[in-house]
Amino acid sequence: MSSIEIGIVSVLVLLVLVYVGMHIAVALMLSSFISIAWLKSSDIAVRFTGAAATDTLREYNFGVIPLFVLMGMLVSVSGIGRDTFDVFGHLLRRVRAGLGVATVAANAVFAAITGVSIASASVFSKIAVPELIRNGYSQKFSVGVVAGSSVLGMLIPPSLLMIIYGVLSEESVGRMFLAGLLPGLLLALVFATLIVAMATFRPGMVFTQSGQHDDMPLLSGTELVKKSVPIIVLITLVLGGLYGGFFTPTEAGAMGAMGSFIIAIVRRSVNPRKFWDLLVETGHISVSVLVLVVAASLYSRMLALSGLPGAITTVITDMGLGAYGFLLAYIALVILLGCIIDSVSIMLIMVPIVLPVAKAFGMDPIWFGVITVIAVEIGLLTPPFGLSVFTVKAALSDMNISVNTIFRGTFPFVIGMLVTLFILVLAPGLATWLARMV
Repeated sequence: MSSIEIGIVSVLVLLVLVYVGMHIAVALMLSSFISIAWLKSSDIAVRFTGAAATDTLREYNFGVIPLFVLMGMLVSVSGIGRDTFDVFGHLLRRVRAGLGVATVAANAVFAAITGVSIASASVFSKIAVPELIRNGYSQKFSVGVVAGSSVLGMLIPPSLLMIIYGVLSEESVGRMFLAGLLPGLLLALVFATLIVAMATFRPGMVFTQSGQHDDMPLLSGTELVKKSVPIIVLITLVLGGLYGGFFTPTEAGAMGAMGSFIIAIVRRSVNPRKFWDLLVETGHISVSVLVLVVAASLYSRMLALSGLPGAITTVITDMGLGAYGFLLAYIALVILLGCIIDSVSIMLIMVPIVLPVAKAFGMDPIWFGVITVIAVEIGLLTPPFGLSVFTVKAALSDMNISVNTIFRGTFPFVIGMLVTLFILVLAPGLATWLARMV
């Protein structure tokens, strides 16, 4: 067998292992180790594994992972999600389908604090869905807007997927964060426009027969300030410091964790026991992510050793698909993979293979990363996997809302994500302008 054929077999075996339920990190390491041993020797495979671990984990930038995870944990328990929804519900009360738009806006702001889509889906399932239904919105729309807008958590910085892409592509994590800001705001705007359009022209898709009757309690000026200040402080501390050049991504994560800890203490949301539990959970999540990063590093080295990415680049360029043909095929493949495996797995498997091809077509790797993250995030909303959909279902106490109802509710938001992808393909500067300024 040639080295390229061994690389192809390795990727196919990896896909099968992931599909049958093996943990992605174990599948990556196992297929990569065996392939390197097949290509060279078992001694070299052992050395490659050790080098992948030491070279990856000693990177200072990986300190950002546990810090942002801890910040997200503290934010979730301190009630900031509830406050964010209340503030936007008050500000948008006169807008058609204002609570739906408020859910999108609150998710966008919450994403700028936590960086994890699943956290947004879990928090707003408990906060927004009951309020939306109580105010005359249909069950399908209520769960759909929560699951749909939760994907903003992986695009608006800080974003776990942006960190992983930065590692895989060897791009600056800070630049990737900057690249996600404008596309994230664009996606939120597309979602908000879509909601208003549906409420105006197809009200049956949004409201029950009783119609909209937003009657959330109005906030006084003092209450509005009290609920807004912690949100503004955290966003200014993290994103303001990051974009202003005062902090590196790791330092911004440390400042955000400290700020969210102080807020949680002031609000008496944590006690020593609960804080210890949060630290333990942060450790579990962080270690699982870092093991994935090590596995992805070993996988990338195996692919480079096999020569598979170069061979694929040659084949695709010789096919005459052109840059847009390749991009369309890639997006379609990522969306299809999203139907069966999770977001992180897709990125770990696909990026090391296709990024050299994208570079061969002259595509900006930062822009390509934003396109990849959006395409991957569509998989959170599509059956049968749809992790955000199942998160919403698990978080709801109302067992009458079926998974099928949630999937149908998210369909307009999948269309909105495809529209956003189309805009970014036509205007790549939206993803690269801020990133290239630093």
